[in-house]
Amino acid sequence: MRVSEHIKEVQSVIEGSQTSRDDVIATSWTRCIDDYHLDPVVMQEAYIVPHTQLKEHRERLDKLIRTAKYGLDALYHQVADHGYVLMLTDAEGVTVDYQGDASLTWELKKAGLYLGAEWSEARAGTCGVGSCIYTGEALTVHQSDHFDATHSPLSCTAAPIYDVDGSLAAVLDISALHSPEPKASQALTLQLVTSCTRRIEMAALMNTFRKEWVIRLSQSPAFLDVDPECAMAVDAEGRIIGMTHSTQRLLSRIKGNDWRQPRALLGCSLSDFFNLDINELPALSRALPTEERLLATIHGDLWFAHAIAPQPSSIRRRKKVVSGSLASLYGDDAKMADLAIKATTLSMSDLPLLLNGETGTGKEFLAKAIHESSSRKSGPFIAINCAAIPESLIESELFGYADGAFTGARSKGKRGLIEQANNGTLFLDEIGDMPLSLQARLLRVLAERELLPVGATKAIPVSFRVLAATHKSLPELVKNGSFREDLFYRINGATLTIPSLRERSDILWLAEILITKLVDRTVCVSVSAGHILERYDWPGNIRELENMLQFALAFCEGNELLPEHLPEQLLNAKRLTFREAESAGGTLEVLEACGWNISKAAKVMGVDRSTVHRRIKKAGIKRRYDTD
Repeated sequence: MRVSEHIKEVQSVIEGSQTSRDDVIATSWTRCIDDYHLDPVVMQEAYIVPHTQLKEHRERLDKLIRTAKYGLDALYHQVADHGYVLMLTDAEGVTVDYQGDASLTWELKKAGLYLGAEWSEARAGTCGVGSCIYTGEALTVHQSDHFDATHSPLSCTAAPIYDVDGSLAAVLDISALHSPEPKASQALTLQLVTSCTRRIEMAALMNTFRKEWVIRLSQSPAFLDVDPECAMAVDAEGRIIGMTHSTQRLLSRIKGNDWRQPRALLGCSLSDFFNLDINELPALSRALPTEERLLATIHGDLWFAHAIAPQPSSIRRRKKVVSGSLASLYGDDAKMADLAIKATTLSMSDLPLLLNGETGTGKEFLAKAIHESSSRKSGPFIAINCAAIPESLIESELFGYADGAFTGARSKGKRGLIEQANNGTLFLDEIGDMPLSLQARLLRVLAERELLPVGATKAIPVSFRVLAATHKSLPELVKNGSFREDLFYRINGATLTIPSLRERSDILWLAEILITKLVDRTVCVSVSAGHILERYDWPGNIRELENMLQFALAFCEGNELLPEHLPEQLLNAKRLTFREAESAGGTLEVLEACGWNISKAAKVMGVDRSTVHRRIKKAGIKRRYDTD
C-alpha cells in the first residue's frame, strides 16, 4: 500500500468509516490521534534510547533476561532462517534484549528492530509491542496495520510476559522486515511467541517459589509434566502468592473478576477456587499416575494437577525476606545474602543508613536497590558524590540558590540537589569528604527537615530518606576532628558493610552479569579464565572487574572468554604461595586455569618454563583428556 493511501485510510477510520481492519487496530489508531496526538502525515523513524538509559532499562529486567535466555535462544533458532528478528522489551516498550541477522544490522537498526529501540504506542503509534502493552494481549500488527507509514513494511507479532504477581513485566516480539502480504501468514508466529512466553512465565514462577508449594495444571494428562497450561504458588497456609498469566485468567473466570486485577487474587485461599485443602496437596504429587491426579474447581471443571513440594533448605527464611531489587545484587554468596536480608528489613523504614565498603564495591547500586525496595520508591533517587563536586560549588549544588544570590547566578535561581530529593531518597556518596562548614548546614537540614537556599530568606520544607556511603572510617574522622560527631549519629541509624569482591564467592556470576551489559552477544567465561578471575585479589573491586572484562571482550571475537583475552596484570598476579605452587595439586590448578599454556602458568607461579615442565614430569600430571 502506498503511503498516501495508508494515511488516507487512517484518517477515514478515525472519522468513523467502516474498515476491514481488526478492531484492536482501529481502536489503536484512534488512541494514537486522541490520546497521543500523533499525526499520520508526520512519519518518524524508530527511536533508539541513549546507552545510559538502555543500561538502566536492562538492569531493571536483568533477572527476567537471565531466566528467559534459554527459551529466547531456542525460539530464535526456530525463526532465524525465515528472516525474523526477536526482541524482548520491558513494560515501557524499550528493547532490552535482541537477536537478529548480524549481516543486516544497519537495516534492522534503521527499522527499529534493534537493542534500545522504543516501541511504545505513544512513541511509535500502533505497533506490535506498544499495542500489546496497552491491551495486555498477544497480537499481530501486520504491515499497513501500523499507524506510522514508516513501519508499514514490518510485520510484528508480540505477546506479553507477566510477573508472578500478575503485573506486566515485558513483551516478547518477533518481527520481520519483509513478509507475505496476507496477515494470516503470521498465525504460526503468534502461536510460537505465546507458547514461548508461557514457558518463560512458568520458569520465572518455579525459580521464584522454590521454597513453596507449586501447583501445575493441564487439561491433558499427557502434557501435565512437560508443558502445563497453568501454574500457581501457595504458602504454608494455602494462600495464593504467585501465578502465571494463564492461571490469572483461570482464577478470574472462576471468581467472576476482571483478569486485569491480579491483586484481587493474591492472598486468596486455594479453597476459594478449587475443592482442595492445603493438606491434600501431597496427594497430587508424582506418587500417583498422572490420570489419577484430578483437581476440580468450585464450579466442577476438572484439571489434571501436579503439586511440587517445597525444596528443603536451611536458608528458607532468608530467601523469603529478600526483596527483588536487593536479590538481583548477588548470586550464591552468603555474605551478600546476609547483607540483603538486613537491607530488606531496614528498607521499609525511614531510618538513615550508612553504607561502608571499599571503593568500587557497589555502594550506589546497593543504595538504589534499597530505595527501590522502600515505601519511597515512587519518589526520586538523588545521588551526590561529595568528593566530586568542587568545594566552591558544593554549597550551591546541594542547597540551591535564590534569584540574584551572587554574580553569575541564574535569574530565577536554582533548585539544589537536596530539594530535588523531596519525597524520595538522598544518597550522599563519599560523605567522609564533605567539608566541615557544609556538615553543619547538612546537620540543620536533617534535624529540622527544611533547607535554606543560598541568598534566600525563607526556608523550604523537605522530606526525604538519607543514605550515606563512605570507604573511610567515620569514627576515626570523628576522633581527629574532621567529621562532626552529631552529624555522624544523624546519618548512622544503622550501618551496612559491603564485602569486598575478593571476599565474595559469586565472582563468576557477577562477571556473567557484567558481560551481558557490556556486549550485545552471548559470551561465556571459560573454566580456565574463571579460575584466574576467582584467584585474583581485585583491589579495585567490581569497578576493576568491569574494566578488565571490557578489556577482555575487546579481544574476544568468539563466544568464549579465554585466559589469553585477559589483561597481563591478571595473568601475572600471584595468589598462590610458593608451597602451593610447588605441590602437584597447585601446579595442576594453575595449568588448568591457564588452559595448559606453559608460559602463562610460569608467569602465574613466578618461575621459568623449565621449572613448570620439571614439576609436571615429577608429579606425573596429565591433562584430563591425555591418554597413556
